[in-house]
Amino acid sequence: MLRPSVLKKFRRRSNIRQARTGLSVLLVTGLGLTMGYNLSYGVQKETQEEKAANLKKQATGGLFQKWIFDQDQPNTPPRGFAKGVSTDEPLADWIVQGHATAPSPPNIIAGSSSCTQFCYQVLLADGLEYEYPDLSVRFHAQEGTAGLGGVVFGVRDTRNFYAAVVDPIGQKVQLVRLSNGRELPLAQASINLKPVDWHSLRLQRNTIISKDFIEVFVDGVLVLSVEDQALGLGQIGLVVRGASSVLFDSFHAVPLFSHRPLSAPPAY
Repeated sequence: MLRPSVLKKFRRRSNIRQARTGLSVLLVTGLGLTMGYNLSYGVQKETQEEKAANLKKQATGGLFQKWIFDQDQPNTPPRGFAKGVSTDEPLADWIVQGHATAPSPPNIIAGSSSCTQFCYQVLLADGLEYEYPDLSVRFHAQEGTAGLGGVVFGVRDTRNFYAAVVDPIGQKVQLVRLSNGRELPLAQASINLKPVDWHSLRLQRNTIISKDFIEVFVDGVLVLSVEDQALGLGQIGLVVRGASSVLFDSFHAVPLFSHRPLSAPPAY
C-alpha cells in the first residue's frame, strides 16, 4: 500500500499529464478550426451507387478520351480535330472512310500527305492539353505506299512538338522533337511488326523524381525509352511524315497522374 505522501505525488503527476493532454487537444482543435481543417478520423467509403456514378463520370467527363470515328460521316474530315503542317507545304487530307478490316468498324481515318520536302502533317484534338499523356492508336500502312505515321504530343504549335513515328516498310520507329520547325532525333530503334493488317502504337510520358521520360511501344513491345523534358504541357494528335498515306483507328488518350504528387509535401 502506497504511503499518503507518495500517493499524493502520483495523483499530482497524473493530473499534470491529463492537463497537458487536454491542452494539446485544445491546441490542435483550435488550430484546425482556425485553419479551416475538418478533423475527421474516419474515412468514408463510397457506396456501390456512388462508385458506379464516379466511374461513369470519369469515363465520360474528359479524363479518358477515345476516338473511333464511327459517328463521323464518310468522306468528311473528323469532327473535333484541326489540321496543321510544320512547313509551308499544303495541308494533308484527313478523311473518314469505311474500311473492311477496321479494328473498330466500320470507319477509320486516312491521313494522306503530298509534301515534296520534309514536313510533319498533324491532326490535333481540339481543346485537350496533357503534360504526361498515355496515348495509343491502331495504324495500317497500305501496300505499295509510303506510310510514315504515328502520334504527336506536347504540341505548343505546328513547329514545336514531340512525335513518335513508325516506318512499317523500313521496320523502324523514331522519336523526335521539333523545335521551331527543326527536327531533333531523340532515339530510333528497329522493330519486328507482327504479321497482321493493323498494328498498335503506344506512347507514355511520365515523371519520377524530377526526371521526365518517354516510352514507346509497338505491337505491345517496349522499343524506346528516352529522358527529355524540353516541352511540357501541350496538345495531342496524329501525324504523317513526308509524302505518306496512313490509316488510323481507335485513338485513345488519358493523362497520367499516378507518379505525381496531388498536394504539397508536409512540413515535417
